[in-house]
Amino acid sequence: MKAMSKELKAGDPAPDFELPSSAGGSMRLSSFKGKPVVLYFYPKDDTPGCTVEACAFRDNLPKFDKLDAVVLGVSKDSLTSHAKFIDKYSLNFTLLSDEELTAHGLYGTWKEKVNYGRKYMGTERSTFVIGPDGKIKRVFRKVSPQGHEAEVLAALKS
Repeated sequence: MKAMSKELKAGDPAPDFELPSSAGGSMRLSSFKGKPVVLYFYPKDDTPGCTVEACAFRDNLPKFDKLDAVVLGVSKDSLTSHAKFIDKYSLNFTLLSDEELTAHGLYGTWKEKVNYGRKYMGTERSTFVIGPDGKIKRVFRKVSPQGHEAEVLAALKS
């Protein structure tokens, strides 16, 4: 998979993709045109930071619903892994499986990371707030999971 040549920014059209969905079948991003979308990329199901982030979106989903916003989580995990994660934490929004790194490539979230001096490729925790017009409204990179849902809600309201 090749890296993106440029980082996406506010005002850019949100790249469309279709991925297997925890809601069944596959889901195309463009099918939500006309609604705001919170598209968040996270490294791995059922790990500490990812659980904090997912549960914060879960607990605040009524606030997102009030803004007519759709929340979609994307990771490299399989649908089987997503199903366990959803069941364990009663997640109330859709998770998308990007095992081929299609969406990761389009959104530039598959990056070289360094942990204790070891270099490896992984998901950069990132969130894209997409307006009803299909354009990116706000980009959050290297997200800290704690309190992130409040930043995203503020971006949706702005």
